[in-house]
Amino acid sequence: MTERDIINYLQQTHDRVFENNKAWAAEKKAKDPHFFEKLAAGQNPEYLWIGCSDSRIPAEQITGLEPGDAFVHRNIANLVCNTDLNAMSVINYAVEHLHVKHIVVCGHYGCGGVKAALTPKDLGILNPWLRNIRDVYRLHEKELDAIEDDQARYDRLVELNVYEQCRNVIKTASVQQSYAKNKYPIVHGWVFGFRDGLLKDLKIDFETVLKDIQKIYNLTES
Repeated sequence: MTERDIINYLQQTHDRVFENNKAWAAEKKAKDPHFFEKLAAGQNPEYLWIGCSDSRIPAEQITGLEPGDAFVHRNIANLVCNTDLNAMSVINYAVEHLHVKHIVVCGHYGCGGVKAALTPKDLGILNPWLRNIRDVYRLHEKELDAIEDDQARYDRLVELNVYEQCRNVIKTASVQQSYAKNKYPIVHGWVFGFRDGLLKDLKIDFETVLKDIQKIYNLTES
């Protein structure tokens, strides 16, 4: 491709987004003339979605949710780190101000972040972030090392990473205090599969996990 071809291609992809936006807005307005009035009035989402930044997993599309139904936070490998002020602020705002009823941590099979964490080499700036996943491996080392098939071990680490991130969500003061007062939000762990497009519910026992972690991380008293 020539330099002019590249410039034309980039302009076309840029323009296509705005064409799609106009078509989407027209479709929404045709179905509901007051759609954008209601959207502008404010948000009242039922869900906080914490997912991976992978471009193939749009939260609303794979769940059938509409704009305004989910407050969304995404990062590499759907991590919830207590030192990540972005994630902590999102959880706090979603729980204390939006009063979400469900918090979903959604990972996916074939996660590049999880795969990178399994790579025994220096990955530069990614090292501090990926160490959180490597710590998940360390916590579940015996189970994972007992899995002989590489793909099965990889898939299981994806699931265990989601489970540990759910635990990290439950460790937060805002979630514990809201649940003690309101009996919500409930925390869920899901995994998306590219091969069939289906979500797998890891069936996190929220109350049991909460009770377990509060032996050390009890933050119900403000």
